[in-house]
Amino acid sequence: MAKQQSIGLDIGSTAVRAAEIAFSAGGVGGELRAYREVPLPDGAVRDGEVVDATVVSAALKELFSGSKFSSKEVILGVGNQRVAVRALTLPWAPFDQLRASLPYQVQDLLPMPVDEALLDYYPVEESHENDIRSYDGLLVAAARDTVSANVKCAEQAGLLPVGVDLNAFALLRAMTRGRLAQGNVAIVDIGAHITTVVIASDGDPQFVRALPIGGQAMTDSFARASGVGPNEAERIKCELGMNAVKYPELRDGAEAMNEVATKLVEAIRGTFGYFTSASGGEHLDVVALTGGSAHMPGLGQYLASSSRLNAILGDPLETTTFAKSVGDRTQFEANAVTMTTALGLGYGVGALV
Repeated sequence: MAKQQSIGLDIGSTAVRAAEIAFSAGGVGGELRAYREVPLPDGAVRDGEVVDATVVSAALKELFSGSKFSSKEVILGVGNQRVAVRALTLPWAPFDQLRASLPYQVQDLLPMPVDEALLDYYPVEESHENDIRSYDGLLVAAARDTVSANVKCAEQAGLLPVGVDLNAFALLRAMTRGRLAQGNVAIVDIGAHITTVVIASDGDPQFVRALPIGGQAMTDSFARASGVGPNEAERIKCELGMNAVKYPELRDGAEAMNEVATKLVEAIRGTFGYFTSASGGEHLDVVALTGGSAHMPGLGQYLASSSRLNAILGDPLETTTFAKSVGDRTQFEANAVTMTTALGLGYGVGALV
């Protein structure tokens, strides 16, 4: 069977990352053929939106210069609080017609004017009731200017965006190819400024929420309360995490950092509770953590104990094979949780354009 091949491009707050994946339709895993990331200075991307296009475009040029990527065609991700995801049932229609009708059917559901939004619909299942066919699925509405800024930035770097997809769906594609393919699963991606929670049942997305808090807020709170620099605060967060409170000389900063971590965990728990209520009592089987702060000592354990759920470190490489040109799994294990979005974008064909 012929393999599809595409490049996922994740424009994050701390780095730009690209992953080239070859995969077969219906296959469980894919082959990683190229991967690279280039760091971004603080503030170049804020809350999922490009702030300094010149800096980000330069980083994208570096990302693809002299690299092993076979093409400059990329699938971009989008995901922040200016992207709304709503459960929605729509009358059955051929899908092209249904997608074209979205502006007329959903304008009262959006937190933004419909002409300022890019719309897409993800059908989860088709239902029949009283001889009426309908789709149950998720409506996705993204602020047009946010998407346009990311697309233009990529184009300025000489890249050709061939699709734009929701980061939450990319997380799902990367994470539900192995042991998380069955049951009710929550993927929690803790980025620098945004934490994305996506809940799936047997691999199909059921609920998505973007929380306006991430790992950088914890680092900043430690730095402010303790008086240390941002690099030292980040080191302590990564090495000691919530356990830093055990050290008297670190207590002021650690208590401030843990207060932010507690707010994040409470927001995540609230999202789980909303899903259980809205789904008629469905409960989660497992929570998988990804993103830059997934490794933070104590955070996963605290989330597990407070939510009474099994929380594990996500493994987006579980079913991935590796081309000889990129090496083997051991070269990527340390950074696997930050690769998740780029990998998932590489598995998909974005339609939100």
